[in-house]
Amino acid sequence: MANDTHKCTLDKIISLCKRRGFVYQSSEIYGGQAGAWDYGPLGVDFKRNIQNAWWKEMTQLHDDVVGLDGAIFMHHTTWEASGHVGHFSDPMIDCMECKARFRADQLIEDYCASHNENTEKPVDTMSHEEMKAFIDGKINCPTCGKHSWTDVREFNLMFKTHLGPVATDSSLVYLRPETCQSIFVDFKNIVQSNRMKVPFGVAQVGKSFRNEIIFKNFIFRTCEFEQMEMEYFCKPGTEDETFERWRKDRWNFYLKYGISEKNLKWHHHDKLAHYAKDAYDVTYNFPIGFEEIEGIHSRTDFDLSQHMKYSKKDMNYIDQEDGNKRYVPYVIETSAGLNRNFLMFLCEAYEEQNVAPAGEPEDYRTVLHLDPRLAPITVAVLPLMKKDGLAELAKEIQHELKEDFVTDYDVSGTIGKRYRRQDEVGTPFCVTIDHDTLENGTVTIRFRDSMEQIRVNRADLVSELQKAIKSYKPVEKKD
Repeated sequence: MANDTHKCTLDKIISLCKRRGFVYQSSEIYGGQAGAWDYGPLGVDFKRNIQNAWWKEMTQLHDDVVGLDGAIFMHHTTWEASGHVGHFSDPMIDCMECKARFRADQLIEDYCASHNENTEKPVDTMSHEEMKAFIDGKINCPTCGKHSWTDVREFNLMFKTHLGPVATDSSLVYLRPETCQSIFVDFKNIVQSNRMKVPFGVAQVGKSFRNEIIFKNFIFRTCEFEQMEMEYFCKPGTEDETFERWRKDRWNFYLKYGISEKNLKWHHHDKLAHYAKDAYDVTYNFPIGFEEIEGIHSRTDFDLSQHMKYSKKDMNYIDQEDGNKRYVPYVIETSAGLNRNFLMFLCEAYEEQNVAPAGEPEDYRTVLHLDPRLAPITVAVLPLMKKDGLAELAKEIQHELKEDFVTDYDVSGTIGKRYRRQDEVGTPFCVTIDHDTLENGTVTIRFRDSMEQIRVNRADLVSELQKAIKSYKPVEKKD
């Protein structure tokens, strides 16, 4: 947009989320809990709609993908086999003056971004010693401004606890740092119970927990978050083709639900995990810059092989279509952050739009151009006024619409103010009930994006709204 004051910023998104009931600070009355957020009345519906869209894309539209809902608590050996106990950590550094704690890699990345500077090699490939040398040479503590740093050391991100009344080695459990491990340990169960044949995938949505060194950027990085993951098991030798197919599918998902392609970018991992063959992130251009929203990884046979090693259970697949050949399947993983998707769709949809006629003083409305399939409210029913039976008729029509749509009823304030409120929370359609409704049974549908209004018969209202949802086209906002 031409006027910078009307661009989307993270502060504006945070303000809207609290003001309209999308997201609240957890435990706010006690001063808040760092890294934790509550999803309010609109937020919980919006988040569920994103989840449902992902679930439909993965399981309903793919005959070879099934679902799972694994337990959060798993046997502690699971995390030894996966490598999390020994290697799931971030580089940490402390200021010796004020005791503030930072992720060393993020400290360097933030410095380079603010000083328009590049490191000699990607930060994620730097050793602890190289990180320390860079920080010692250039960076003062962002908190106190002093320059006195500890060595860089690893900090394990898993939350540790004990299951049962006695804290012993055998009762040790972890809050899971990712959802995918239950898919791997249930691999044989799913093959046998559901007669699955390779290639096939298993999708899961659930909470994960990471004891992050720092929390930042609202709901982007938190200690408690939700993942939408799919593990696709394929025959060794077919993984490259499968990897590229899922990269294409996941990219197209975001376009399908209204993300502009100019705001998406691939990030190829220069430094791969020791088990990985290839890895890409889908990144989105947030107000804070391009950041990851989903990873697509070619994981080889590492996961199943590790669980076979530690559990002593056979994880081989018997391929009846290839002469009963036995092999450990390779895995292609897609892992998206539901909370990050939530933030991305809000940022993409947000616009402060000047709706004043040409030559008139500026009149900006805040509007969320959300896809109707994602919007927390689909239809708002608004009586023109409370009297003359319009309010009662509006409630009657709202009740009729509830079977097919998520609805809202709003009678407070002028009709213009009510339209603006619905625009701000992304409601794609408003249905206005007026005296003509009483006389001839017609209602007005007002469309959020264009503000166009049409008159339809009450009997045709559901079908007209369904048609509008099916034909919806994402709005191309002006830069």
